Amino acid sequence: MLKVSDLARAFDDPARGRVEAVRGLSFAVTPGEIYGLLGPNGAGKTTTLRILATLLKPDRGSVVIGGVDAVSDALRARSLLAYVPAEAGLPERLTALETVTLFGRVQGLRRPGERALALLESLGAGRYAKSHCGSLSTGMKRRVVLARALVHDPPLLLLDEPTDGLDVGGRREVLGLVRSLAGDGRAVVVSSHIMSEVETLCSRAGIMSAGRIVAEGSVEELCDRSGCDNLGDAFMQLLSSNGAEAEAGLG
Repeated sequence: MLKVSDLARAFDDPARGRVEAVRGLSFAVTPGEIYGLLGPNGAGKTTTLRILATLLKPDRGSVVIGGVDAVSDALRARSLLAYVPAEAGLPERLTALETVTLFGRVQGLRRPGERALALLESLGAGRYAKSHCGSLSTGMKRRVVLARALVHDPPLLLLDEPTDGLDVGGRREVLGLVRSLAGDGRAVVVSSHIMSEVETLCSRAGIMSAGRIVAEGSVEELCDRSGCDNLGDAFMQLLSSNGAEAEAGLG
C-alpha cells in the first residue's frame, strides 16, 4: 500500500544553516499492517509524515501509495490517504456531525451526512454527534478527528502522535481504535516517541534518528538484535550502536 524509497528533505535554518530533516529514508507498509516511526523529538518523524501526506515535496526520493506516485500526482494520492497531525484542531462552534459532514462534502461524497453519522457511531462517538466540538473531552475529540479523516474511506492512515495529551483511558481507547482500523485492512503509519505504545500497537517499527532509519523490524526482532528485553532499552542500544545517540540529542 505504501512504498517509500530514498526520501530526503532539507531546510534552511537561520541558526543552524542547512538542516537535513530526512535523509535516505526507505520503508514499506502493507494493508492491515501498523508501522511505527519511533524516535526522539527532532528525528524527522513529522517531516516524513508531511511528505507522505503530500503537504511537503521531497528533495529526492519517491512515495508510492496504492500504485500512485504521490510526488507527481499528489491530488490522486490524497484520495487514498488520511493524515491526522498531532494538533488536529476542530471548529468549536460546529457539532461533531456538522464537522465530519463538511469534510465529506469536500471529498465529494453523495450522502455526506449519512456517512458522517455512521462513522461517528462506529468510532463510539454517535451519542455526541450533535454536541459542539468545543464541549467534547480530549478523547472524544480524537474520535471526531479520526472520523473526519476517515470520511472518504482511505486505505492508508497516517497518525502523528495520536495519543498526545490524552489520559490513560483516552490512550487505551484511541489505540484500540487504531487496531480496529488496521483490522479492517488499512495500512497505518504511526509516529510516536512513546515506546510502550509502539511496543503494543505496531507490527513493525523503524527507529529514526537525525532523519534516517537506523534499525527496523518487529519489536521482537529489535529486542533480539540489541540483546534487550524491552523496546525502550532496545531503542537506546540501537541508537548508540549506530552512532546516533549524540545526533539525536540523547548523548
